[in-house]
Amino acid sequence: HLTATARPMEVPALVEPVHRDQRALGLQALVEKMSEAKARTVYQSMRDFGYQLESVLSGESAVPRLFLVSLPDDMADLSEVKVKKALFIKMVLPLILQVNEEVLRDRRRFLTIRHAVQMGQKIKAEDRLWLQVQSERYEVKHGDLDGLLIRMDVIPPSLALAQAVEESGWGTSRFVREGNALFGQYGISGKGTLMPSERGPDKRHFIQAYSSLIDSVRSYAVNLNSHRAYRKFRQLRAGLRL
Repeated sequence: HLTATARPMEVPALVEPVHRDQRALGLQALVEKMSEAKARTVYQSMRDFGYQLESVLSGESAVPRLFLVSLPDDMADLSEVKVKKALFIKMVLPLILQVNEEVLRDRRRFLTIRHAVQMGQKIKAEDRLWLQVQSERYEVKHGDLDGLLIRMDVIPPSLALAQAVEESGWGTSRFVREGNALFGQYGISGKGTLMPSERGPDKRHFIQAYSSLIDSVRSYAVNLNSHRAYRKFRQLRAGLRL
């Protein structure tokens, strides 16, 4: 924690961020090639580009900034289980790491503002407005800087991947195919939602749909960082920051 005389500290990342890939043009070409491509084509394109989970885990290469808008619609047609699982992880992992980078960027800005408040300095109008927006986003009382500090933090990639696998069936569920809903989060009835086909007569829930996969991941991160069901998770995570 910051003290009254401490300088804003660099936030220690709990996960390795996505590194800038120097082959930007090649990566862009790969993304364009894979747009609306079939699963087998996406898998082979990633291999040709050199994106291998083994090399990422060994530290030989970084996770490329490869952001697909949607998953291939024929994921269920991949007969090789090993191929299906590897492809799903390689498509979803860059999205998770990107969202974590966005959260870390906001956290660093928040720490700078929080330090200024502790030092009794005047806060700029744009920073006050930004704090208000973040407080609403993470569902904390405006002015509760300690509460916001606990909630504005990264999500463990392993946890996000596991939940995406569970909720999307390795990218084969109707919700992820029709609405980019990787995590099956509930939404309010109306535009932008999908109704579960096997919903009981006493149920009223819908599944939130998204315009892109990364929007689904962003929503998931906010959910874990704000919903009361994940309070224990946030407390344990905060303990790792000490």
